[in-house]
Amino acid sequence: MRVVVSGGGTGGHIYPALAFMRYLEKQEDVEYLYIGTKRGLESKIVPQAGYAFDSIKIEGLKRSLSLENLKTAYYMVTSVIKARKILKEFKPDVVIGTGGYVCAPVLFAASLLKIPTIIHEQNSVAGVTNKFLAKWVNKIAICFEDVKKDFAYYSDKVVLTGNPRGQEVVEIKKNPEYLASIGVQTDLPIVVIFGGSRGSERMNEVFVEALEGFADKNYHVIMVTGEVHYDKINNQITKLEKSLPNVSVFPYIKDMPQLFQNVDLVVCRSGATTLTELTALGLASILIPSPYVTNNHQEANARSLVDQGAASMILEKELNAQTMLAEIDDILLDCHKKEAMAASAKKMGITDASSRLTSMIHEIM
Repeated sequence: MRVVVSGGGTGGHIYPALAFMRYLEKQEDVEYLYIGTKRGLESKIVPQAGYAFDSIKIEGLKRSLSLENLKTAYYMVTSVIKARKILKEFKPDVVIGTGGYVCAPVLFAASLLKIPTIIHEQNSVAGVTNKFLAKWVNKIAICFEDVKKDFAYYSDKVVLTGNPRGQEVVEIKKNPEYLASIGVQTDLPIVVIFGGSRGSERMNEVFVEALEGFADKNYHVIMVTGEVHYDKINNQITKLEKSLPNVSVFPYIKDMPQLFQNVDLVVCRSGATTLTELTALGLASILIPSPYVTNNHQEANARSLVDQGAASMILEKELNAQTMLAEIDDILLDCHKKEAMAASAKKMGITDASSRLTSMIHEIM
């Protein structure tokens, strides 16, 4: 089977694609080509993962009237032409788009060539590119029931598959020695606070403000600052006179799913991939949606979990040391509440997403 995958710009579009690609190649004889842009993260991540990569030149539309959109329109036309050429040369059996504006010309060209197509929408609110492509593709794979309303006109194409990252993380064997391997020695319940791979300046600030409050708690806090923020946060901690044996600070955790398997509560942003991992593993969480994302989709993602009792939420404008400490205490110190939240999260988790996507491929080929 020959498969073209396209998606990029952010890790949220790339990592689910790679998770599915790793799954499918274990099941079938498959040859891949990944199409992205040279400027996106995919241009580094995909080749490093060992997959063939080709690029097209495309930019996203500005959301206000701008002459830049004329240039974008030109790139859209030329990128469809190039994508068509790439597809005719590679001759894929199916083309899968996982989000980001690079998908638009690739999947549009594939539809013109009558190649079977699938788009995968990770969030609770559909992205602009996927809304545009909905008319042209054969199937629309979704991860949240809430997003069905954005594809209401094409409901016959929509299938709830979940995010392939969920299936991948549950297949990772838990290492009971993992915490010790990163220098965390404790028998206390553990809460992890992190603001994504690059960290969150505001969440880091609130963590520092809450440090003295954490010192007297009967739980251990692991803070992941993001590499760019680590030195600043670490310096602020060393200036404190109070001892903090129950606080560990890291710039970055390479194996976040392994960490997740060894903790009790997670305080984090609400990107689609993170929520996939939390629900697949059945973890209680406090979600702090980033307000700096398109269509405020992180808040919509978070509300999908909150409405099911699978998480609690603090909006960033309401985030401070007091609200963070109170919310952590409310969950961690109430065993029944934590367990109920974890059970609700587990109920929402989809742990066979890659299997469902594979079935979808065979259905349309």
